[in-house]
Amino acid sequence: MNILSIENISKTVNDEPLFENVTLGVEEGEKIGIVGKNGEGKSTFLKVIMGILPPDEGKISKNNETDIVMLEQNISFSDETTIESFLLDSDSRKIKLLKQYELALKANDNKTYEKLLPLLEKDDIWSLEVNYKAHLSKLNVNAQYDRRLKTLSGGELKKVALARVLALNPRLLILDEPTNHLDIKTIEYLEEQLNSLAISVIVVTHDRYLLNDVCTTIWELDRKKIHRHPGSYEAYLERRAERIMMEQKEQDRLATILRRELKWLARGPQARTGKDKNRKERIENMLSSVHNVQDIKQNQFSSLERRLGKKILECEDISFKDLFSSFSYQFKKGDKIGVVGDNGTGKSTLLDILTGHKEPTTGVVDIGVNTVFGYYDQLSRDLNTKKSALEFINDIAERIFTGEGEMSSSQFLEYFGFPPTRQRTEVSVFSGGEKRRLYLISKLALNPIFLVLDEPTNDLDIKTMENLEQYISSFTGCCLIVSHDRAFLDCTCDYLFVIENNKITLFAGSYTQYREKIKERVEEKIKPVQENIKIKREKKGLTWKEGKEKEELEKKMDSLNELILKLEESFSDIQANSLGSLQERSKKYEEAKAELEKSEERYLELLEKEEG
Repeated sequence: MNILSIENISKTVNDEPLFENVTLGVEEGEKIGIVGKNGEGKSTFLKVIMGILPPDEGKISKNNETDIVMLEQNISFSDETTIESFLLDSDSRKIKLLKQYELALKANDNKTYEKLLPLLEKDDIWSLEVNYKAHLSKLNVNAQYDRRLKTLSGGELKKVALARVLALNPRLLILDEPTNHLDIKTIEYLEEQLNSLAISVIVVTHDRYLLNDVCTTIWELDRKKIHRHPGSYEAYLERRAERIMMEQKEQDRLATILRRELKWLARGPQARTGKDKNRKERIENMLSSVHNVQDIKQNQFSSLERRLGKKILECEDISFKDLFSSFSYQFKKGDKIGVVGDNGTGKSTLLDILTGHKEPTTGVVDIGVNTVFGYYDQLSRDLNTKKSALEFINDIAERIFTGEGEMSSSQFLEYFGFPPTRQRTEVSVFSGGEKRRLYLISKLALNPIFLVLDEPTNDLDIKTMENLEQYISSFTGCCLIVSHDRAFLDCTCDYLFVIENNKITLFAGSYTQYREKIKERVEEKIKPVQENIKIKREKKGLTWKEGKEKEELEKKMDSLNELILKLEESFSDIQANSLGSLQERSKKYEEAKAELEKSEERYLELLEKEEG
């Protein structure tokens, strides 16, 4: 059943068309992932669907019962909003109904009250608050519900917002980059909820695990068009490769025609008469339609290798307050290590200590003489320079040397998502995401020996993230990465530092292998518990009910034996008639024998079970 129809919508922002003539539909229960490069209009498209922004052309129609709720990247709230009151700040249909109901109660408006009551019961609105607090609890949000939102960290705020949209359980849930600022455990909880809820979902995310595990359809925003790909993200990648190949063939055909036409155009003025006007227009149209279908060529490169000393970085018995203790490790050339753990366990603190930005409570950090860090941290990314992006990177390095050659600073910027048209823009007017991306590029351009990255994938589109993965894979120094992006960790890291229970342990393997090990451990713990329960039940013998049954059977068998004995004696006493006629006594005797045999069989079963 179709719950939302998008018909021929177009949107232009700052004289730049973002998407044109888009026609799509959302089916009941469909889980849709939207992918595309940064700046192509994914978030704008969501806002048009929500009605926050009007389309320039076309229309959006929805089923009358379709309640749409959106989780935006930037969560808005007033200074007075608390965790508890945040639930009622939503403008969803369910919250509006609840507020109308409360107003009707206050006004003693029985007519409105009776009209609203069945609607509230139908949508189970009475459970909203309970569900909201249940999600908060499962997301490990502090139970002090009177805390103001402005006092929360970015991760806590995102968890509160997630708890609200999940509790509202709308017919259509729209999520814009929901995994930013979340730890991996929370992202996995979100995945679990999205898979279990019988609702439709539209999500913009760069998290490829989530796209593949949750989504049943992929919408790809590419060059102002949206292509629909049924199936998982993995299936989308296969179909996209096929589409690009077919488009490239068409572009190659156009290029062949153009070469012939351009030869004619180069003959001189005698060929350019009025009668050939249409031919020239055709050439101009073809020139405008020819483009390079393939993405920017992926160069095999890494930063120019500096001379590595024998010692890169060693830490011995380091601890920090109550976060972690007694951690030792000696970094070696080529180490690529991911750092995982829940929010607040000390991942960023560990990076600060290892790079010399923070002193450990105990222990020693020994940094090699030749070790040069490229530290992309979470705090020093507010770039307010009036220089352009290109000038900013040129001040660091005009040429980025690579294992296969070199790239200009302009090529390096384009490789990481800044097209030439954006490179001349003043950095101070960039969005927060663009500034963080530029800051990341500046750290890569420093030619480091030791690359330290704290959540580098926030604000990167999937294509730019793949370029960063390729860069790291060919990086010859050490790399230490904190990231909530599981696919990114799988593609870049050979080992993990796992921070858990105030300890840091080394895991040799990818994140996927680590999760499999965790799952095996959980299964191993469950199995002995189940066996113990079984053993205890066996040792326990009969249940109370079975014990009572055994007692009753003993009494019953005694009575039957007495009856059988009396009947046998009566058969030799001609005068006996108190037990009935001979025919009646014979019938009673056969019935008693059969009943005794049946009782004895059941009694023996219970006796065997009791004796174990």
